[in-house]
Parts: sequence; C-alpha cells; structure tokens
Amino acid sequence: MAKCDQGYLCVICGEEVEHIEDSGLYLRYIIGEVRAEELQAQPEHHIRCNPVLAQFIVDKDFEAVSVDGPFDKRELDPEEVTLRESLVTRGWIRLQEVKNKQLSISELPLD
Repeated sequence: MAKCDQGYLCVICGEEVEHIEDSGLYLRYIIGEVRAEELQAQPEHHIRCNPVLAQFIVDKDFEAVSVDGPFDKRELDPEEVTLRESLVTRGWIRLQEVKNKQLSISELPLD
C-alpha cells in the first residue's frame, strides 16, 4: 500500500489507526484535550495503545485496561478518578456513535 493510501499511523505500535472509533487523538478531541486546529499536527495512537487514557473508559463494551505505576488510576484521588472516568467514558461512547450517525468534526465534542 502506498503511504498516501494509509490513514494515520499509531506513534506507539506503528500500525494504522483504521477507524475513528479506535482513535486516541479523536477521543482527546471529543473530551476537549485537543483543539480542532491541532488535529493535523498531533500524533495519532490507538486508544488501547495509550493505557493511561484507556484505563478511564468504564463501559461493558470496552475491555478494561489497567496501568501499573505512578499513573495507575487506583493510586490517584478517587474523586478525580470518578470525574475522569465520566468524561473519558462519555467521550468514548460519543466516538462510537460517530460511525453510525455520520457526524461532522464540529459535532464531535461533548457539550
């Protein structure tokens, strides 16, 4: 496959991030950590390739991820963890909706 035929490559595993619903970059955009004008310049990664982010997704349709070490959510303030889990999980659910609802980029961020 020609380089121009590939989508964005994950900076962690090197594989193509084939679907937007697997995109850590777009998840971070939805939850407000990346601005629209930064999307082309920010590195891409699969959600699961960034366990520090993925550990905060709490949904029956997402296999739980754990992190050992200083960024393990079990070592963080429980109130902050609850807030982060709510935000990141809502963002992940929104990201899953993208493929079904054909949303535009401007419609992705959470309200």
